[in-house]
Amino acid sequence: MKYTEYKGLKLSDLGKEMKNYWEENQIFEKSMQLREGHEEFVFYEGPPSANGTPGIHHVMGRAIKDLFCRYQTLKGKYVSRKGGWDTHGLPVELGVEKTLGITKEDIGKKITVEEYNKACRNEVMKYKDMWDDITKKMGYWVDLEDPYITFDNKYIESVWYLLSQLYQKGLLYKGYTIQPYSPAAGTGLSSHELNLPGCYKDVKDTTVVAQFKVKQEQKMTECPWGFPGGLHIPDNLYILAWTTTPWTLPSNTALAVGEKIEYVLVDSFNPYSGAPIKVILATNLLSAYFPEKNSELAMEDFKPGDKNIPFRVIAQTTGKKLVGLEYEQLIPYVNPGENAFKVIPGDYVTTSDGTGIVHIAPTFGADDKRVAQEAGIAPLVMVDQLGNLQPMVDKTGKYFKLEDLDPQFVKDAVNVELYSNVSGRYVKPEYEKENEKSEESLDLYISIWLKKENKAFRVEKYVHNYPHCWRTDKPVLYYPLDSWFVKTTAYKERMMELNNTINWKPAATGSGRFGNWLENLVDWNLSRSRFWGVPLPIWMSEDKKEQICIGSIEELYNEIEKAVAAGIMKENPYKEFVPNDFSKENYNKIDLHRPYVDDIFLVSPTGQKMVRESDLIDVWFDSGAMPYCQWHYPFENKELFEKKYPADFIAEGVDQTRGWFFTLHAIATMLFDSVAYKTVVSNGLVLDKNGNKMSKRLGNGVDPFETIEKYGADATRWYMLTNAQPWDNLKFDAEGITEVQRKFFGTLYNTYSFFSLYANIDGFAYKEADIANEKRPEIDRWILSELNTLVKNCDAYYADYEPTKAGREIQQFVDEFLSNWYVRLCRRRFWKGDYSEDKISAYQTLYTCMVTIAKLASPIAPFFMDRLFLDLNNVTQLEKIESIHLSDFPKVNEQLIDKALEERMELAQEICSMVLSLRKKSNIRVRQPLGKIMIPVLETSNFVAQVEKVKDLILHEVNVKEIQFIEDTEGVLVKKIKPDFKTLGPRYGKIMKAIAAQINQFNQKDIAQIEKEGRKMIDVDGEQVEILITDVEIIAEDIPGWVVTNQGALTVALDITITQELKEEGYVRELVNRIQNFRKDQQLDVIDNIAITLQSHSELDHAFKQFENYIKTETLCTDFSIVTDITDSQKTKFEIVEGIEIEVVITKN
Repeated sequence: MKYTEYKGLKLSDLGKEMKNYWEENQIFEKSMQLREGHEEFVFYEGPPSANGTPGIHHVMGRAIKDLFCRYQTLKGKYVSRKGGWDTHGLPVELGVEKTLGITKEDIGKKITVEEYNKACRNEVMKYKDMWDDITKKMGYWVDLEDPYITFDNKYIESVWYLLSQLYQKGLLYKGYTIQPYSPAAGTGLSSHELNLPGCYKDVKDTTVVAQFKVKQEQKMTECPWGFPGGLHIPDNLYILAWTTTPWTLPSNTALAVGEKIEYVLVDSFNPYSGAPIKVILATNLLSAYFPEKNSELAMEDFKPGDKNIPFRVIAQTTGKKLVGLEYEQLIPYVNPGENAFKVIPGDYVTTSDGTGIVHIAPTFGADDKRVAQEAGIAPLVMVDQLGNLQPMVDKTGKYFKLEDLDPQFVKDAVNVELYSNVSGRYVKPEYEKENEKSEESLDLYISIWLKKENKAFRVEKYVHNYPHCWRTDKPVLYYPLDSWFVKTTAYKERMMELNNTINWKPAATGSGRFGNWLENLVDWNLSRSRFWGVPLPIWMSEDKKEQICIGSIEELYNEIEKAVAAGIMKENPYKEFVPNDFSKENYNKIDLHRPYVDDIFLVSPTGQKMVRESDLIDVWFDSGAMPYCQWHYPFENKELFEKKYPADFIAEGVDQTRGWFFTLHAIATMLFDSVAYKTVVSNGLVLDKNGNKMSKRLGNGVDPFETIEKYGADATRWYMLTNAQPWDNLKFDAEGITEVQRKFFGTLYNTYSFFSLYANIDGFAYKEADIANEKRPEIDRWILSELNTLVKNCDAYYADYEPTKAGREIQQFVDEFLSNWYVRLCRRRFWKGDYSEDKISAYQTLYTCMVTIAKLASPIAPFFMDRLFLDLNNVTQLEKIESIHLSDFPKVNEQLIDKALEERMELAQEICSMVLSLRKKSNIRVRQPLGKIMIPVLETSNFVAQVEKVKDLILHEVNVKEIQFIEDTEGVLVKKIKPDFKTLGPRYGKIMKAIAAQINQFNQKDIAQIEKEGRKMIDVDGEQVEILITDVEIIAEDIPGWVVTNQGALTVALDITITQELKEEGYVRELVNRIQNFRKDQQLDVIDNIAITLQSHSELDHAFKQFENYIKTETLCTDFSIVTDITDSQKTKFEIVEGIEIEVVITKN
């Protein structure tokens, strides 16, 4: 059997062939079966949502997951890879609403909840086929046959169990608080959702510094700024407060000051109306509104419209003395009743921006609500038609319409004339429907109104950071919501302790982004006012005093039976369900989603009817519960779960740090006092080549299917995993994949092609016993030493979750060591001579290198490496397996690692590189032999001995006849020295110039001393200064007849004198090169003999005759002659050197 030979490398086609081969031969399944009963490596798959299409970043994320699972499998571990689908939540619901052309408000009106949820169930698997396709095409091995699905009844039952455990531990509670709310999505959001990457965006909004008029009649008895004779409040006294959300000003009921902050009373004029005013603001912010130079302007000279407005500071006080001051309502749309419009203390008030006075709208800010409650300030609330108390803004993000409010409330509390101008208007333009866009925003309308009423001191556009919904990309509001919370703060310290045991890659994410998040943890808002998701399993009595949290379907079944017996339910809708029958058929008899679960009513211990709390739970709880729910724990597979918990490894994008990573950690800590994962790789973003985030809007996205079709999965994976570390952002550039194709896969392909060509000629099939290492040539021993060092390093890198380091080192080995050095220097051993021990050693060595590289690289490039392995192993049958993925990870042979050999070969490579650079500098061809290189001896005990051992290799590689070592360079080489300011500057800044001057004066002895000893002491103005070899740059100058270069401490001089003898040998080497190229062009077989006839040339004949045997040997020539003229029509012309051409006839014998 022969090694397969190819006509070109087509990675895309190769990937398709290997994918089919794996499927036909069930290689993935066999890799699992092979490791059954072995030590387990536990991996959790973070479930994707199949209602969106996969992107190139998913290829990146899945490649990271796949490679570590493949590596651990090669290491002999059993790695189960259960797939999963995230099927609930906003992504699905918003997709359905878009498809059906409805909004959340239409559900239950234009479409029933049942119909809506049916559409969601269909939507959720809309692109499943595409996900399955990309999974297979990119080579991600995961169990797609038995995935966990979050909408499955068994999965939901396990979620309910976890919630019931939290409930029993007192960790679930209900609270009416101000929470982030997304009007566009129609639901509240948790704090971790608000902190996902990209949620906070810079926006340019209309802002206003409002003038709140202080009442002339006050309950206070003492003047806060010390006017004599009582309060004496003037009619034009205002408190200045700044807001970036003018739409909240109609809901203002208080102003907060910092009790210890100093405030001033300023006499000036309103910038818009020119009216005289007195204003209160923080002393530290005075200059932001009143430039110091304007204090010198005469007050009496001011005219409305003047750009520079005079002012005088007339009093000063502290915030504590301002507390209790009353003011008039700023925008009297709605009367909030008593206990409003006072100055109150606020512990969070600062003077970092604004006026040092905060406008308080208790219905739209958590801190506002807290300080208002502490001060006994009433919030401004409306009464809707159902009699419910509401904030001024409804849940779609608009001011309540007058017709939606209670008529009596409107009559008693609403200024209809004013309010009708804003009734039904959206508070953010982003909430408006496309066909209902207003010409001016509500913020702008309010600001203009305030200007007209002499109630605005400054109106301007301002750029600030504002939170947006992670799914709709529209602004959120802070809104009063009745929500269920998980008391995560009770376990904050324990979460932090356990987090310190997790191996975060990178570590900075664990201690920084995630660690800081835990330090500032707030309770988890679990409630979602949506329709498609896991229903909250809590039923509550009508008087709100009795409640129950259901933890299983069996428990719910039994509670329904009680309700039926009490006459609250007519019949049990789950009557066909059989408790403790865990068959799929049994669980398909019921549906735990809305609206069905909403139609279940229970009975309380006191006989009251109990109704389910209408909320769904946060979808992030669904995914964070997957370690348990994927096994239907604790109802089934309890032992299996315990074996597979916690995970050894998970990986997802950095955006999951406060998403899946957090919810996994929170549930595990609170219920199991454990981590959910031991190691987590938090991979970075995939950006476009210019560093911009990919998006449909920018049109810079990359289609993963097209990419894999064009470049192949292997090259795509290799590029993404070696171009940047997984946790760094990757600037995706398709040209980088092309480079990987050429430089890595192309090089490895060419190496295999070279091997297969000659191995097929010689019939090498590794049937001979391994040549003993000590009998192998030094270059074989060197490459095997480097190979085992590579095995050792790659094993350590993979084990430490550092795939980039492993990939780069493999790439370097293939390019610099194997192809560019070993194969190139050993070519003659393969094509020349008999099938000797030396040739067998070369074949065995190269074969071993390629098989080992294939195994090391197979976790990253599974298709190509399996093909390479099979092409080699199918001939030798050294391993009785069907795939590289059924093999073992290479084991390092420490006895084959020879560091001294590696060092001297590295030295040989350095010397060769330096000599070749000198040839290039002197414009001397490599095929032109030269006489000598001169190397000064380094101050290491074995330098000469090391170079001597690789001397022949160096001389052959650089085409030079002799190496000469010199002990003392003085008088031979002239060197220059100059200071390195980068290293010296930070240490000796002030005396740097004096040091540099002395270094520039070093003579050859001084330079030789610092080269020998690595340091030299000098005296600078009486101060002893140590100069290290790393503080200077030493350059060797050329000497007559020689060119010189140095690299670090190593110096090489090349004799560039070309004698007649050397010149003639150069002619011969050029001729051999032309003949060998001619053989390739004519597609002669590598074993074909030829006859050569050369045209006579006075400059060349002597050389060609003298080296006739060399020419014949190198070109497989059996008949060689030189003639005066060539008349053969088959003749061709060779240019030997510039200006010298001869005619040649070459025929196959």
